[in-house]
Amino acid sequence: MAAILTPATTGPHSTRLALPIAKPKLPLQRTHLVRCVHRPEISPFFHGAVGANRADWQSACAILSSKVATASQHHQQTPQHHEAGDDTNHSLVPVVNGHSLAAAALDLVPVQLPQPLTIADLSPAPKHGSQLRVAYQGVPGAYSEAAAAKAYPNCDAIPCDQFEAAFQAVELWVADRAVLPVENSLGGSIHRNYDLLLRHRLHIVGEVQLPVHHCLLALPGVRKEQLTRVISHPQALSQCEHTLTAMGLNVAREAFDDTAGAAEYVALNGLQDTAAIASARAAELYGMQVLADGIQDDSGNVTRFVMLAREPIVPRVDRPFKTSIVFAAHDSEGTSVLFKVLSAFAFRDIGLTKIESRPHRQRPIRLEDDASSGGGGGAAGTAKHFEYTFYVDFQASLAERRAQNALAEVQEFTSFLRVLGSYPMDMTPWSITSSSSSSSSPGSQQ
Repeated sequence: MAAILTPATTGPHSTRLALPIAKPKLPLQRTHLVRCVHRPEISPFFHGAVGANRADWQSACAILSSKVATASQHHQQTPQHHEAGDDTNHSLVPVVNGHSLAAAALDLVPVQLPQPLTIADLSPAPKHGSQLRVAYQGVPGAYSEAAAAKAYPNCDAIPCDQFEAAFQAVELWVADRAVLPVENSLGGSIHRNYDLLLRHRLHIVGEVQLPVHHCLLALPGVRKEQLTRVISHPQALSQCEHTLTAMGLNVAREAFDDTAGAAEYVALNGLQDTAAIASARAAELYGMQVLADGIQDDSGNVTRFVMLAREPIVPRVDRPFKTSIVFAAHDSEGTSVLFKVLSAFAFRDIGLTKIESRPHRQRPIRLEDDASSGGGGGAAGTAKHFEYTFYVDFQASLAERRAQNALAEVQEFTSFLRVLGSYPMDMTPWSITSSSSSSSSPGSQQ
């Protein structure tokens, strides 16, 4: 970068900068105008530096102007005691563009440099469980809230009315994570969330298993004999079906969006003839009494939740990991590809923990021409087969070579393959006998 003082020249990047030239026996106002011209040469202000852009040139001009301004301030602060006509030891007033600095400011564009980054700008995302905003489906008191508290202690739990809203909350940066159920030991898979995993671009970053302890809740003072219906989530109703019958409650069962929402609905509407199946924490939140405790048909009632984030985590090999994938077969292979996929894992001694099939949403039916093999001559026909997408969980980390080789082989047999996440397995010990006390509140799940 070169900012060179030369006689005034013409050019698109030339700026007029007048500096005082002290000559004895000359009037004060006579000055020699020079220009600061941008030339890609060796800079006289920064030895050894070469400037090749206008920004460097403006910086050099700013340095010159600061020196001129300093000289002007020094001149104004120095008392003048000379007589008229005597210019001995007289400090010349700097002149810029023909005007004295005492009357006009420097006509230079200030250089706006970006602020340097600090360590706060480069700090990582909040640590695991440290004041994260975690979305869950339901209302306060839901089992999903307890799962969120177990997965991320001290988090800021955000209730969502639908599973879809929890997915979108993370995608739109309203929440940092989402904790959603995917399967229950009694009720099976929550198919809605498997479909949403394929539709959205979130990543599974962990899992948590929560023992579920159901209670029969009603308004204070209500007796079992007064009940005409029981409302709750369909999964909860199915998990308590035999126990309700054994209690002599031959009442109507009605599905509700979630367990805690059912308790809230009964409390807000003052329904004396309706009970809800929910957690003991929901009874505390909505002022209801517990008519029966632990009414699930099987004491080993556990729900598995997955934790979702916008970005995947880096897989490791220092602890047990699980990987979830989804794939679809080639058009010509159909479901026969499943055996080849399973063999890719079996040959590498990789255990599978789950296989779930869902109808292909974009291509639910596959047409195939068949010919009957009857003795009297075959007639051509068209066979209609369902097309499926398969969800598979296997016990290996993507950081392991055997898992990478298995997926490379699976990819040869499939038309679509997506890794939903490679994440640590939930190894937290839990006791069925202590599920009553452990699931009563989210804080006890830590």
